[in-house]
Amino acid sequence: MSTEDIRATVRERYGRAALQVMSGAGGSCCGGQAAPGADDPITGNLYAASETACLPPDAVLASLGCGNPTALAQLHEGEVVLDLGSGGGIDVLLSSRRVGPTGKAYGLDMTDEMLALARENQRQAGLENVEFLKGEIEAIPLPDRSVDVIISNCVVNLSGDKRRVIAEAFRVLKPGGRLAVSDVVVRGAVPGEVRRSMELWVGCVAGALTEEEFSSLLQEAGFVEVGIEPTRIYQFEDAKAFLEGAGLEAEVLAREVAGRVMGAFIRARKPAA
Repeated sequence: MSTEDIRATVRERYGRAALQVMSGAGGSCCGGQAAPGADDPITGNLYAASETACLPPDAVLASLGCGNPTALAQLHEGEVVLDLGSGGGIDVLLSSRRVGPTGKAYGLDMTDEMLALARENQRQAGLENVEFLKGEIEAIPLPDRSVDVIISNCVVNLSGDKRRVIAEAFRVLKPGGRLAVSDVVVRGAVPGEVRRSMELWVGCVAGALTEEEFSSLLQEAGFVEVGIEPTRIYQFEDAKAFLEGAGLEAEVLAREVAGRVMGAFIRARKPAA
């Protein structure tokens, strides 16, 4: 799988998911086709009702991540936040409220359908300190040292060039800036059938880094204070349901995958000097 093959497949899948939401059908990136908030083992039940109550319904339906980075990123009034792979905009809209009118929340996405959905959600939410940009997370269309905090939600694992993503994040962060992303990571070996599956790559598992790989890439880029905190570990039944949706031998592979795949919160900081 080339980087461009992966990018094209991700773009097609997420564009379809956006159209499903806009048509009222719901959708999911990481599991089956259940709408987020249902029983999807990866995307379900990530946001508190108090967080989603003030958001447009389609922003919630288009939540296709594996965590809730805005709840863990410790955002402050006046900060500039960038969400990599912002999708329908849920984390951008939540971030914009946390940084307030003196701050700014950017969302970056490469999918026209998701950008259209996100901008409509912004209009309905009535938020002015938000801007959605079209682009790829391997080439962020912002200047050096322009962002205080970078978040993302189950997106870094979808890239075919994760080293470039992390290098770009380091570039656009201000000195002392923070990386605070939710992602899928793995512990130990994952069966080759899972790694080779394009469907599972788009679904967040095949492209996931190990904890050690993620930590090493961050440190190589220059980040310090790297930490990886598990937020949800997927067990046998979760893995079985997920693998069945990809047409693999779920019963056998689920026993090998169970407990090795997890949603995690990854923190790191760009040195101040």
